[in-house]
Amino acid sequence: MDFLTSSIFAASIAWICILILTSNSQARKLSKLPPGPYGLPIIGNILQLGPKPHHSLAKLSQKYGPVMLLKLGSITTVVISSAETAKLVLQKHDSSFSNRTIPSAITALRHHEFSVGWLPVGNQWRKLRKICKEQMFSAPRLDASEGLRREKLQKLRDFVAERCDRGTAVDVGEAAFTTSLNLISASLFSMEFARFDSESSQEMKEVVWGVMKSIGSPNLADYFPLLKPADPQGILKAAEFNFVKLFAKLDEIIDEKLKSGVEKRDLVEALLEIHRRDEAQLSRDDIRHLLLDLLLAGTDTTSGTMEWAMTELISNPQKMVKLRDEIRSFMSENGKPQIDESDISSLPYLQAVVKETFRLHPAAPFLLPHKASSYVEINGYIVPENAQILINVWASGRDSRIWRNPDEFLPERFLNENNNIDFKGRNFELIPFSTGRRICPGLPLADRMVHQMLVTFVGNFEWKLENMKLEEMDMNENFGITLQKAVPLKAIPTKL
Repeated sequence: MDFLTSSIFAASIAWICILILTSNSQARKLSKLPPGPYGLPIIGNILQLGPKPHHSLAKLSQKYGPVMLLKLGSITTVVISSAETAKLVLQKHDSSFSNRTIPSAITALRHHEFSVGWLPVGNQWRKLRKICKEQMFSAPRLDASEGLRREKLQKLRDFVAERCDRGTAVDVGEAAFTTSLNLISASLFSMEFARFDSESSQEMKEVVWGVMKSIGSPNLADYFPLLKPADPQGILKAAEFNFVKLFAKLDEIIDEKLKSGVEKRDLVEALLEIHRRDEAQLSRDDIRHLLLDLLLAGTDTTSGTMEWAMTELISNPQKMVKLRDEIRSFMSENGKPQIDESDISSLPYLQAVVKETFRLHPAAPFLLPHKASSYVEINGYIVPENAQILINVWASGRDSRIWRNPDEFLPERFLNENNNIDFKGRNFELIPFSTGRRICPGLPLADRMVHQMLVTFVGNFEWKLENMKLEEMDMNENFGITLQKAVPLKAIPTKL
């Protein structure tokens, strides 16, 4: 046998050995996959999602466990449904699960290439996170802008008082949305985007919810990537339609800022200053997509949380009274005409009500989807590389092993056995804003706004349902990437 033949033979033997070893290794990994329900050929478990996937997957996890494998079309998905396993994924193995699977809707106008929420962990992502923290969400920045938030809350109070005088109902979610939108737009652009009861507010709300619904809706193009160019359900087209509307508004504002040359110390001006110094560091596209992220995240989630909080309080009048008494007693005892943001820590029942709302109604029931960058062992099971990871925080928020009477609205639980739990990423029982390196950068602002808006609604008015008994209140949800009430809460404010 000559040298060349010998070499080929030896290489072939080595290659066969490698294949056998790799095959055995792969087989061992596959044999340790998490359990999950049987799926149909081709479509897998898609039909088992139902109209409320957070409900159906929570129910399935009771049978298959907190680490559950699904096949959604051609996409392998692992659902995490307990606080303990969420801690393993988001803390112990954070580096392996920090990237995202990208829904088709997010690729509209190439948003995934610029978005701080969807970019892979890397230099560009770190740069944008740093800009968010330094320019908007640091404690000094938030302290400096408290007066701006107080002004928007006063407008909310005036609007509700006017409705109170007329004896007409308030659409609580829409009022909260307008307040959140104006706060964010004033911080970002030094202008208000909407007025109460105006068509512009309703139109903007529909555009924002349209984006959120597109991202969160079950999409065949996500389950079968070959279908993405066809966009069979029109979800990408709908997302592009709403993105174009939002970008048109943002481009108008940016052009006006560049043209006027008048400096206002808002976030756009700070971003444009960085852009003027070094366009390579922060391009116009970076600015547009970052502003879009902040606008979307800062309005829909806050207003949705507020609508759920008021729904629960109106459904539980004794808890509404307890919260109002705490607020008014604090102001009376301290001789204060209003509650400042620094006072929130002195109002334990207010904090408990907000925590309980986040527990029962997390704004994003699956957070944003994660992606496994390698094979990782969780609870003795192998999570496959490239699998989509869904953290069902809605399910862990209703885990009877952690929460007494988990389906009841009981803020008192956070004054007693769960009093050390907060929602800022340290306690995996309650992570509505996620945790680890992918924690929501806007959490510090949302924390202040939700508490203060609730004080405005509850501390100044009593509330009664419009033409409805308490037991008739609709508690159904509309599922998108965020949860909204299916039937808007409309209630009549009355004077104390």
